Amino acid sequence: MPLNNYLAERKQALQTSKRPAMIMTHVVCGYPSFEANWKALEIMDSFGVDLVELQFPFSEPSADGPLFVKANQEAISNGVHVNDCFEFMAKVTAKFSFKVIMMGYYNTVFKTGLENFMQRLKAAGAYGFILPDLPVDEAGELHQLARELDLAPIVLMTPTNTDARLEQLASCANGFIYTVARKGVTGSGTNMNTQVSDFIQRCQKFTDLPLAVGFGVSTAEDVTFIGKHADIAVIGTAALKAWEANNEKGLRDFFTQLLS
Repeated sequence: MPLNNYLAERKQALQTSKRPAMIMTHVVCGYPSFEANWKALEIMDSFGVDLVELQFPFSEPSADGPLFVKANQEAISNGVHVNDCFEFMAKVTAKFSFKVIMMGYYNTVFKTGLENFMQRLKAAGAYGFILPDLPVDEAGELHQLARELDLAPIVLMTPTNTDARLEQLASCANGFIYTVARKGVTGSGTNMNTQVSDFIQRCQKFTDLPLAVGFGVSTAEDVTFIGKHADIAVIGTAALKAWEANNEKGLRDFFTQLLS
């Protein structure tokens, strides 16, 4: 099933549930370990998350805040390799009901080889990929390979984009669009206010694809706000902080308050 169809089904299911928005979470492969990743994913699956970003560790994760930078660096220091990430992804997609999106940086794809990377992504069961440091102007070949394999290139829209740029980004997108709630990197909080909702409305002028909202989402109120204006709430740093604080119990308690 293509990502577009899956998201349409999940959006339809929301109408008969109490949950205000679809949920996408985030795991850095191999941090603090693949065993810990698996336990975290079991908890996420038990709470019915819709999508999970599996991040392939990279030495210079330019879109990530301090906690994810640390996670990337420690995973690399522990010897996590791209082959390990593909192997883990295949195990995850074979086990869980949520759909997996690869998240990472273009250097990883380039070093692996564009066609090889896309084919391995497809074979591992991914539904798409997010490469925040790859401008769409330079992504033509990669996006063509993705189309041939029915993989969705997820593009990012930011508040600093002009309308012309938003229109260009929309023309390159598939699956859904990741709308960045504020300037900067992941990790710090975001006030869900009229600035965010106005930006979401700007994006909606140029696309009918579902919109995911990320950067600073951490509370049930944030998820409710996103559900009123967009489609998918992206939970990244807040979940990792909960794990760091108290491992499995911390993460379970976090999702209980988030989705209560």
